[in-house]
Amino acid sequence: MTDMTTGRPGPLLWRYALPLMLGNWLQLAYNAVDSIIAGRFIGQEALAAEGIAGPVMNLVILAISGLCIGAGVLMSESFGAKDQPRLRSVLATTLLFGAGLCCAVAALGVLAAPLLLRALAVPADIFGITTVYLRITFLGAPFTFFYNALAAGFKAVGDAKTPLKFLAFSALLNAGLDLVFIGGLGFGIVCSALTTVAAEGASAALAWWYLTARVKPLCPDRWRIDRALLGDILRYGSVTALQQAIQPIGKVLIQGQVNALGVSSIAAFNAVTRVDDFAFTPEQSIAQGITTYVAQNRGAGRPERIRQGFAAGLRLEAGYWLVLGSAVLLTRRGLLSLFVTGEGAAQVVALGSGYLGLMAAFYLLPAMTNGFQGFYRGMGRLRITLLGTFVQTCLRVIGTALLAPRLGLPGIAFACAAGWSAMLAFEVPLYLYKFRKK
Repeated sequence: MTDMTTGRPGPLLWRYALPLMLGNWLQLAYNAVDSIIAGRFIGQEALAAEGIAGPVMNLVILAISGLCIGAGVLMSESFGAKDQPRLRSVLATTLLFGAGLCCAVAALGVLAAPLLLRALAVPADIFGITTVYLRITFLGAPFTFFYNALAAGFKAVGDAKTPLKFLAFSALLNAGLDLVFIGGLGFGIVCSALTTVAAEGASAALAWWYLTARVKPLCPDRWRIDRALLGDILRYGSVTALQQAIQPIGKVLIQGQVNALGVSSIAAFNAVTRVDDFAFTPEQSIAQGITTYVAQNRGAGRPERIRQGFAAGLRLEAGYWLVLGSAVLLTRRGLLSLFVTGEGAAQVVALGSGYLGLMAAFYLLPAMTNGFQGFYRGMGRLRITLLGTFVQTCLRVIGTALLAPRLGLPGIAFACAAGWSAMLAFEVPLYLYKFRKK
C-alpha cells in the first residue's frame, strides 16, 4: 500500500503510473496475439466470430469498469482519511452488489445471445459458432468484475503493481492454453472462449487470495450491502460508465466516414489507430494516478497537496508527450510498414504517415485532457468529466464529417485536435475559477 498524502508528488505519481502503463500495454498486446492465434489455427470464421462478439462484450466491460472506477474513488477517499471501516465497507458493498448484478447479466446474455446476433445481422455461416463463443464469454463476466473490483481496491490504496502481476499471469496463461489446446491439439473456438474464461477466473482467484493474505486493512470484516454507500457507488459508477460508452460510439461514427475514403484509407486508419492506442495508454495511466492521488488527499483534507500533485501530474503528461511525439515523428513510416506488405503498401504507409505526422504534435492535447479528467474524477466531479468527453466526441465526429471528405486522414487528425481543444477550453477555466482557490 502507498499513502499518497505524504512524500513528493512527482515520484509518487510516476511509481504508481508505470505499472498501469505496463499492464495496459500487456492487455493490448494480448488482444492482438489472441486474434492471431484464432485466425491462424482455427480460421477466418473464428476470427470473424471474435470480432463480432468483441463489441458486445466491450459494453459489458465498460459497465463493469465504470462501477469499479466509482468505487475506487470512494475507497481512495476513505484510505486518505484513514477511515478503514468505511474502506472495507465500500469494497464489500461493491463486491456483493456487483457479483449479483454480473451473474444476472451473464444469465441474460446467455439467453439473449441469438437475439443480439440477429440484430447485428451476423451471416448465417458463422451464426452458430458466434452464438456459442458469445455465450461462453458472457459466463466469464462475474470473474471479470471480481478481478476489476479487487484491482480497483488495490489501486485505491496506492498499489498498482499487484494488479499488473495478476494481469500478466492471466494473459500468459490464456496465451499458453490457446497455444496448447488450439495450436497443438487443434481444438476450435469453443476452447478459445473457455481458455479466456479460465484465465479470468484464475486472475480473480489470485486477487482474492492476495487480499485475504496480504492486504488485511482492505479486506472486509462484515459482508453486507451498505445502501448509502451503494448510492454513491452507483452515482459515480453510472456516470463513468456512460462517459466510457461515448468514446466507442464516436469511433463507430468516425469509422463510417473513413469507410467512404476507400480501401487504402481504411487500411491506413486501422493501422494508425493501433499506434494511437499505444500512445494514449500511458496518458490514461498517469491520469489514473492523478485520480488516486487527488482522492486520497481530498479524504485527508490536504488541499495544498492536491494542487502540488495535480501540477506534477500535468508535468508528467507533458514530458511523456515530448518523448512520444518525437518517437512517432521519427519512426512513423517504420511503424506503419509493420502492418502492411505487398501491393498498395506504399500508399497505405504514405497516408498513415501524414496522419501520424500531425498527431505527433497533437498528442499534447489528450495528455492535458487526461490530466484534467484525472483531477475531476479524484475530486468526485464526474459529471464534469462526462460533459467534457461528450463535447470532445461530438466535435470530433462533426469535424470528421466536414473535413475528411476534403482532406482525407489529415482532416480526421484536425478534427481530433478540435475536440480536445474544446474540452480544454471547458475544463481549464472551470479549474482556474472554481477549484484552484479551493
